[in-house]
Order: sequence, then C-alpha cells, then structure tokens
Amino acid sequence: MARIGLREVASRAGVSIKTVSNVVNGTGSVTTATRERVEEALAALDYRPNLAARHLRRGSSGLIAVALPELTQPYFAELAAELVRAAKARGRMVLLSQTEGDEEAERALLEGRDLPVLDGLVLSPLALDAPALRERVDRSPLVLLGEHVGDAVLDHVTVDNCAAAADATAHLLSLGRRRVAAIGAQDSGPNETAVLRLEGYRDALRAAGVTYDERLVATVEQFHRPDGAAAMARLLELPEPPDAVFCFNDALALGALRTLAVRGLRVPRDVAVVGVDDIEEATYTTPSLTTIAPDKQALATAAIDLLLRGGAAAGLPPQTVTVPHRLAVRETTAGPTPSPTADLLPPTAGSHPADGPTPSPTADLLPPTAGSRPAPDPEEQP
Repeated sequence: MARIGLREVASRAGVSIKTVSNVVNGTGSVTTATRERVEEALAALDYRPNLAARHLRRGSSGLIAVALPELTQPYFAELAAELVRAAKARGRMVLLSQTEGDEEAERALLEGRDLPVLDGLVLSPLALDAPALRERVDRSPLVLLGEHVGDAVLDHVTVDNCAAAADATAHLLSLGRRRVAAIGAQDSGPNETAVLRLEGYRDALRAAGVTYDERLVATVEQFHRPDGAAAMARLLELPEPPDAVFCFNDALALGALRTLAVRGLRVPRDVAVVGVDDIEEATYTTPSLTTIAPDKQALATAAIDLLLRGGAAAGLPPQTVTVPHRLAVRETTAGPTPSPTADLLPPTAGSHPADGPTPSPTADLLPPTAGSRPAPDPEEQP
C-alpha cells in the first residue's frame, strides 16, 4: 500500500499542501473550520507523519541514547523512567542501553560504535575514569551522570554525594548513636560515588567530635542487597557492634535490614539504618527505610536539557548541574508511626511490638549468634 502523504490529505480536504503542513506541525494561521476539515482527512486516510524526514529537515535524528550500569537496580530503573519522560516531553525518543559497568561497553558507547545517528548520549559510567573520558574522539553531545573526581571537561549532572552522606550520618548521630558504621566503601575501581560518600561520612563524624574507626567501615564489591547483608553480618561480629549504620545506597540498606532481622535485632531500637536513593521499595519495607532522596526528576530534566543544548559539539563550555537532595525520615530511624487509636485497642492475640521480629517458639532454647545482642530487659530501660 502506497504511503499517504500531505498531497493526498490536501486533495481530500480541498486545501493546499501548505495548509495541511501547518495543521500537522501546529504552525501558521488556519481557521477552525479548515483545521477541522484537514483533521477529518488525516483521520480518514490514516495519515502517519514521516518522522525520519521531519528530523532530517530539522537537523536532528529525534533519538537519544541513555546508557546506565544496571537496569535491574531500582535506582537506575526509576532514573531511566524519568529520562524517558523528560525526553518524550521534548519530542525525543530514547534508546536505552545497559553497560553493566563494563569498560569496553562504556568506551564503545562513548565513541558511538555500532549506534544509529543520535542527538546525543546520556552516560552513567562506572568503569571509565576522567582521563578516559577526556580522550573521547566522538564530538556528538554527551552528558555524564554521577560523580567524577577530576576535570572531565564535559557536561555533567550530579548529586552532592559528599553532602548527602554527611546529612545521613549527621542524622544518625543526632539520635545519640556513637558507633555509626558505614557500608559501601570499595577497595578497587574508579567508583567516585563510594569515595565521596565515605568522605561525607567522615566529615559528619568529625563535625560531631566522634573518632573515625576504620573497623566500622565495611567494604563491598557491589552496591547490591547480598553485599549489604554480608557486610552487616561482619559488623555484628565486632566486639562492639554498631548502634547505627549508614549504607551507601538503598539496596545495601535492604540487605542490612535482612541480616538485622535474622539476628533478632530491632530497628531502630538496637540499630538505626539510613540508605541513599529513595527507591520506591524504601517506603514499603518493614520498617520503612530512612534514606537520602535525590530529586530524580530534576536530574533527568537537567540531563536531557543539557544534551539538547549541544554542549561541546555546539562550542559551548562544559556545565555541571548539581540537583538537590533531602532526608526522608522513616521508621528505620524514627521508629514506627503509631495509629491514632492504637492505645485504645486491646492487644490482638499473638501480636508483638512493631519494631521487632516475631519471636520463634524455640528462640529461648537456642544459643545466641556470635555478635548478636539480646533484647534489653524492659525493667532496665529508663
């Protein structure tokens, strides 16, 4: 079947091709009656605009590439959705790619290998460092997401990870906790996010007059739930386990919460927990997770806008945009929010305190796990 074009629509509506073009593109001055007649012809002929030709006339492909490390990680999945929305609002489609933090995959995207014609690339690199980014040959628009220590001379959208970590740690210290652990330091790789969050953690300790104890810093290979669970288990083996823990992202915090529950420790009474990212899951954990909430919508909007301005490809100086963040205080530091009628209702058979796990019928028969602490005697509480 032949493609329906503006000529066929104009013939059916009894108007000029220019008038049809004005209606399709929302330009020019067209009377209401004429517009309605053209729209009826468009619908009757099932007209579909040639987007490729339109973008070619505008000097644009209409396609943006977005490359993120792990789409299975909730933070990156939520960020990808925001980037797609921001691009769509500006008349662009998104080609989404997952790099898995692989250096060669990031480098191939950076150089535009095996990619269609694009309006630019939004990249969140894990493996490439600042020197590698500076050596880029492809001059098409590029915007980086995340932290990169050093002068990468590229457009860049970020969160102040140092300040965010300091805010999270300061919140735990404000609760009177003094053995505040950190989960998320990394021994290898150019993950500047981990470097800056550790720096912010140390800054907050210093500001509160609390001595930094490297034994309370748990390293991880990845920012995944199993890494957080394993790190929390190691911290609980210390002669003096932590009474609070700052996790470098929410996935690590979810893993830590699992270990604490298995060990029979109550959150936040025994150990308070804070994460970073404010993924949707953080609202629905039990207890709900206190976390640093970056403005993901602002991050996505800034990234797409920076990309479409052209950056170095348009001869513009590099620009860095730092989006705001806030502390979302929930039950892992504030405790459960009581129901307005909770004190008026008799306890339900088999009920237990909201901040503690359901005890096993044989719990008192089992020896304590190494590093775990028994629940305090209520009569000894102030």
